Parts: sequence; structure tokens; C-alpha cells
Amino acid sequence: MRSTPARIAVLGAALALCAPVATATSAAASPDAPALTVEEQRLAKPAAQEILRRSGFDALAPEFARALGGVRSYGEAARLTGRSGQRLWERAVDRVQGGGPAGGDLSRDDDRPLYWARLGMSRALREWAPAFDLSEERRAALIARLERTSRGQDSIELPAGSDVKRIVVTGFDPFQLDADIRRSNPSGAAALALDGTTIRTASGPTRIETAVFPVRWGDFADGTVERTLLPHFRSGPRQVDMFTTVSQGRVGRFDVERFNGAWRGGSPDNANVSRTETVPIPDGIPTVEPQPQWTTTSLPYRAIVDADTGEFPVYDNTAVTEIPAGGSEPVNRPDGPTPGSTARAGGGGSYLSNEIAYRATLLRDALRLKVPGGHLHTPVLQFGAGNTDPATGQVTDPDFVRNRLAITAQVRAVIGVGAGTLPPVHSPDTD
Repeated sequence: MRSTPARIAVLGAALALCAPVATATSAAASPDAPALTVEEQRLAKPAAQEILRRSGFDALAPEFARALGGVRSYGEAARLTGRSGQRLWERAVDRVQGGGPAGGDLSRDDDRPLYWARLGMSRALREWAPAFDLSEERRAALIARLERTSRGQDSIELPAGSDVKRIVVTGFDPFQLDADIRRSNPSGAAALALDGTTIRTASGPTRIETAVFPVRWGDFADGTVERTLLPHFRSGPRQVDMFTTVSQGRVGRFDVERFNGAWRGGSPDNANVSRTETVPIPDGIPTVEPQPQWTTTSLPYRAIVDADTGEFPVYDNTAVTEIPAGGSEPVNRPDGPTPGSTARAGGGGSYLSNEIAYRATLLRDALRLKVPGGHLHTPVLQFGAGNTDPATGQVTDPDFVRNRLAITAQVRAVIGVGAGTLPPVHSPDTD
């Protein structure tokens, strides 16, 4: 996901918060519970409620709240939260991939029901007044458990063996919702469409496992990316053969981002928090010392750019913004960073899309993982003509759905091209 000065201005003008929304729950709200988050407060918006209703996901948070009302211990709460988060992720994946009932007339490929249902469930946890003492630290741990399980972060299950290739793909939540509450994120939609699927490539069968990440600076500083990827980057029979972080980028084009920078540019996140600093690496995470200003993609960008993957053009993006060695002012470089420079924006900008690419490739380098990996920016998902005003527009339209389906299909094709450059699988049929 990119951020520009114009988008920052829009966001800066749109930080007004909506009023907290009442929770339909059989458990009473605690008078001492923390205030709702900015994201949870947005649930009161009519568009969010319509998305939930038209997908059948509107019942999930109330059902979870009622189940919490019967919980009598922290351990029981942790188990319920983990199961409920996992079921939410599975239900979202099933809906996008065509399994089970659609639950409403909203297009199946939509990623937004997952986002809004998760917030309803986290709000239920935040407002829950249990029949036993629950410290705020333990409440926060329950919410963190819900976050991980409902994002697929702890259910990545890559197969072992030499007869299949293994790929991890990540997406993001919708973002910039104060400017347009209706927004979807095609990277999240693609993650739901690809999770647990096997595609045929020039290298043989390839299993794809996915996860989705929040658009929040704090979660990244706490290590959510590294905790999710580390088990699959380590050496072993289920180690990844390729990884691709994906986010929404420019209008009308895909970009394979060549360079990632160690800089947070300050754009507000989904919690309306800004951070302007060097990307912080959590303690206990394998890393490169001293921390590099730049990391580089190892995706086969030439093969991807040259392939016919779909209707949108695909570019090898080498542009960065740097402070040159010995300089003091940022300079735009079309052909990548110069030696000794300080990062101010990677090819993917200075927002969380650049940061997830930086963190994933830095972890790759720290572990000396010799596999293709890097970041793919999708086109911006746009509403159809006549449906561009969030004040009067609909939550979906035929062009919006068609564009999202086309982007997802092209993400799948790009990943297939990348996987096809890997060494062929070892098949018993060829022994």
C-alpha cells in the first residue's frame, strides 16, 4: 500500500471518530473496560453494517459475545477465542473460495466481511465483564489471540516433501477508511482466494498458504510479521521455496518492488497513529547487524514482468527516495539507492507495504534463506463510474467486483510465474 502527500492530507482532514456502537451481548459490558479502538468505533458506520449484513457475517460477533457470557475461567476464554478466531478465518476463506453458503448477496470474493467481523469480535472482548477477575494484560492477550487466529497467521500449514513447492503469500486489511469507509483491499482478497490452494506451475505442483496483516504501525513494531514468517523461513522439511508480500499500490498497474527502505514515513494507520522513524526491529528476532538501510527483492522480476499475467501491466520498479551519503536532503533516485545512502522511501513508499517487504526480506537475509522473495504491489481497487463518492455511493458495484476478481487472478498468475522459475519438484513418477 502506498502513501502520498495528497493521501496524507486527506487522512489528516478525516480523523473525526464515530461514536461507540452498542454491543448485542448477553454478557454485561464492564464499566472498567478500555475505550473502544478507532477501528472498532468505525463499526457504527452504515457501510460497515451493510457489508456485514449482506455477507451473513453480522451474526458472528453477537454469537461470540453470547459464548463469552458462559465462560468461567481465563483458560476457557483463551480456548474459545482461539477457536472462534480460527473459524472466522476459515469461514472467510470458504466464502471467497466458494465453499458453503454465501450468506447474502455480497460478492463472494469480498475481503471486507472478515475485517469488520473481526472488529466486532475484538469489541466484544474489550467490553466483556466476566464472572472472574480478568486483568487488562490478560484481556489484551485474548485480543491478540483473536487477531492471530482470525488472520491465518498461526494456521499456515506447508506440506513436507520434495514433490511439491511451498509458497507463503501475505495481504493486508482495508485502509484509509476515514476517507472512504467502503474500501476493500485486493491484497487481502487475493490472500483469502489463494489460502490452502495448489496451483500447477512449470516447476510442478505448488502449495500456497496465506495470512493477512493489520494496517497498524504498533503491531509491526511488536514483531507480528516476523513471528508469522519465522517458523516457515527456518530450515526444515516444510521451509518455504518462495514468499511474496502483497499490498495495494498504484492505479492501473502492478509493481514488483526492487528495493525496500528502513524508514517509516509517518502516514496515519488504521488506528490514526503516525510514526516517523527508522523501522524498529523487535528484540529476539534474527536480524542483520548493523541494520541495513536497504533490502532487495529476490523475486524473479524479469520473468514476471515479461510474462503475460493479465490485463494490468507489470513493472520492475527500481525507484527510491534517499538521503545520499554526506547529504542532508532527500533525493529521488529512479534506479535504486546509491552506496552509503539513508532510506527515506523504498520502491513501495514509506508506509506499511514497504515495511512488510523490508521486514520479510531482512529476515530472509538474517537466516541466509536462499529463496525468491519480495513485494508485489497491486493496482488500486476502484469503484465504478458514478459510484466514487463515499457520501452517496454504494458499498459495491459490478466494476468494483470485476476489478477485484481481475486483480486476484493476476496475483495468482504472477505467483505462478515466479514459482515456475524454481527447480522442478522431485516426482516419484520420474525416478
